[in-house]
Amino acid sequence: MSFANRLRKNFKHLKKWAEREGTDAFRVYDRDMPEHPVVVESYAGRALAQLFPRREADVEAMRAEVGAAVEEVLGVPAAAVHWKTHRPHRWGESQYERQGKGGERFTVQEGGLRFWVNLDDYLDTGLFLDHRGTRARVRSEARGKRFLNLFCYTGAFTVHAAAGEAASTTSVDLSGTYLDWAEANLDLNGLAGRRHRFIQADAAEWLSEKHPEPFDLIVLDPPSFSASKRARRFDVQRDHPRLLRQALDLLAPGGALYFSTNFRGFRPDERALQGEELTPKSLPPDFHQRDIHRCWRVAPL
Repeated sequence: MSFANRLRKNFKHLKKWAEREGTDAFRVYDRDMPEHPVVVESYAGRALAQLFPRREADVEAMRAEVGAAVEEVLGVPAAAVHWKTHRPHRWGESQYERQGKGGERFTVQEGGLRFWVNLDDYLDTGLFLDHRGTRARVRSEARGKRFLNLFCYTGAFTVHAAAGEAASTTSVDLSGTYLDWAEANLDLNGLAGRRHRFIQADAAEWLSEKHPEPFDLIVLDPPSFSASKRARRFDVQRDHPRLLRQALDLLAPGGALYFSTNFRGFRPDERALQGEELTPKSLPPDFHQRDIHRCWRVAPL
């Protein structure tokens, strides 16, 4: 099957599914065929095409074939197709560094909520689509809860918790840019207010400090690695037992913690991570690569 035909087949099915789900941001093609190592996502009438070339010499031909198919099948003009080319990086290099400054920010919908995204300036868009279902779970459990979002990125989990009528939210991230983005997402949905607290700090170090009040619902979704100049070197495989112990110390009786990682080689420490693994059910149907994340819900007795 050609790339265009597979893209057409996927889009026909997934567009209807996305409409039922109330989202206009979804993955259309997820490296389905080995001969076409490409990811294509639809964002509110725009498209993001991500190339994973095996050789640098393949990029031009891949871009020509993918661009023509995306324009035809998704019905978007060339100017609305955004591109990223992924090349191997050394372990420890941050995947969240800014890539540019000219990208336009616009909004997409998910479950009746709206989120700012940027398809050009960063490696990621501002919304991790693979956690759509986990965010819905957090929203359904948040009413009256004190919510903590560690390594909060742009605050999508915080927005869902706030929409679920959490009593309060605390969002922790080292990046002031992402904290501002998280606040903007709350404001976009009419949810901003004093019950939402934003803390600029290394979440791993923040966890090691004393905190006066526990939390009823915690999301712990750390990066696979981090080598920021402002924080110590982080490795999720090495550091997750300590993070989990410290986060669980902050969990109130009867509370729940969601832990997730996108590190494909992850091996959980069974003594530290004792809970219900939600994967693969936590993965939405628009993600065909079923190892994009692993996710657990920990609810100590």
